[in-house]
Amino acid sequence: MSHEKKLTELEATAICGNDISSSCLYVSALAIAYAGQYAFVALLIVAAVLFLFRKIYGEVVGALPLNGGAYNVLLNTTSKRNAALAACLTILSYMATAVISASEAMHYLHTLWEGLPIIGSTLGLLGLFLALTILGMSESAKVAVAIFITHLVSLTLLVGAAIWFLLTHDLSTLSLNFSAPVPGGSITTALFFGFSAAMLGISGFESSANFVEEQGPGVFSKTLRNMWVVVSFFNPAIAFLAIAVLPLATVGEHTETLLSYLGTTTGGRWLGILISIDAVAVLSGAVLTSFVGVSGLMKRMALDRILPQFFLKENKRQSNYVILITFFLLCMSVLFITNGELGPLSGVYTISFLSVMAFFALGNFLLKSKRPNLPRPVYAGILTVTVALISIMVALYGNITLHPDYLIVFLQYFLPSMAVVYIMLNRASILELILAAVTSFGHKYPGMSRFSRLQVQKATRELHQQEFVFFTKGDNVSNLNKVMAYVVENEFTNRLKIVTLLRDGESYSQDLVNDIEVLDRAYEEIRVDFVAMPGHFGPELIDRLSREWNVPKNFMFIGSPGDRFPYQISELGGVRLII
Repeated sequence: MSHEKKLTELEATAICGNDISSSCLYVSALAIAYAGQYAFVALLIVAAVLFLFRKIYGEVVGALPLNGGAYNVLLNTTSKRNAALAACLTILSYMATAVISASEAMHYLHTLWEGLPIIGSTLGLLGLFLALTILGMSESAKVAVAIFITHLVSLTLLVGAAIWFLLTHDLSTLSLNFSAPVPGGSITTALFFGFSAAMLGISGFESSANFVEEQGPGVFSKTLRNMWVVVSFFNPAIAFLAIAVLPLATVGEHTETLLSYLGTTTGGRWLGILISIDAVAVLSGAVLTSFVGVSGLMKRMALDRILPQFFLKENKRQSNYVILITFFLLCMSVLFITNGELGPLSGVYTISFLSVMAFFALGNFLLKSKRPNLPRPVYAGILTVTVALISIMVALYGNITLHPDYLIVFLQYFLPSMAVVYIMLNRASILELILAAVTSFGHKYPGMSRFSRLQVQKATRELHQQEFVFFTKGDNVSNLNKVMAYVVENEFTNRLKIVTLLRDGESYSQDLVNDIEVLDRAYEEIRVDFVAMPGHFGPELIDRLSREWNVPKNFMFIGSPGDRFPYQISELGGVRLII
């Protein structure tokens, strides 16, 4: 994706907002199915939980403004293996979102055109957004803005028509619905299951954090606010109006197309058709969000060598086309394997999304304890994060209680994806095992064994030779030790260059050299080089050293964040903080 032109508030909000606001098309019916007449209360509770996550996301991404979402925060506070777990969950969530949204969009379109082939048209829609994202972020953002504005106008017309309908009719339906038995036998049970089901209506909120580097200054926090406002108003309002206008039994009969039916009832056939067309458009926008979000996440994983480096290939528009094509193929395979049935996908979708939200809350706790000195524009209190995390766990438990088979389906998708990632994370050890196996067959097949050993040894050398660079401002031996420990635990390299930048007339401390020598002896597996050079830390220096030393930008670490460094981070592409 291009980093030349940053996304504006409207563009960024539209890209992630299409995903979260598309929930209005199904979450009201979902909440009514489990909470009955109190569905709007369950949706208000969801809005309150989402308000807490506004602060949680604002603090984490404000402190670490890099693509990756939950993966990014766990990478900077724990290990790559833990971060990879969150990354796999996020990718699965995006994959399920893309296929579900595309299929649902075509089901809505099928109500207007009965001859439409669902599977073929779903595949065509996925292919369309593959092409748009390959063309570049700015082009796809324009499409997202058009869809988002149309969706908000359509929902506003629906709410207005329903309110006018109530003003011109009596409230007998509302009274009848509230006199009906409560699902589950009690209000508490109804709200518990209604809340659990309705939490799926905020999927997409995590998307903005996965492409934060493409957003302009100050845009990210505004996208969180805008998404929260949209779902906090429309979801409870539409649920209440549906209960006020339609008998509960009728709602159950039109679960998949509730808003279209509500529009036809309150405004006439024209409004029902408009809502159906809007549903096709905004669900298509959710597909776009999946492509954009997964591109930012998988690029970050490739930069961190969790995924193969060929994923970083870019076209002339600086789009990572290999990532996008791979994601499309994965979505296509899922579509054909499930034959377009949404039940199996919903299991992956439910657990993946809620788990990602839980990991983000855990990451916030870790950020507070391990990186307390990082500057952050927003601070989420301990109580805020605790309540948010408990709420997510309650929703996760509720969904598994409602559909125990979801867990089985989820594991069928999750375990293979984690296997691929863990092979990448442990490929150095795997190469050693292969080398030992090849050597053991040397006496039987000497020619083949010799060739295989050379190839494995070459691959091992290439894996270890990539150098990492760490910029330090002083002689803090604790920070330097953390760097060494991080590289040993998380990276394949055996080479580290420690750099200190000097101003005019400034010299480095001998204590710094002594500390580096001690650490060099302590970590025998890593060769440490010390470089003192004049210069000012910034994007220009990173670009120059990246070319001169042949070191990728994401392999350059910043130490001891202070007054010179934090404001530069978002401009540096792959550079990340680890101390």
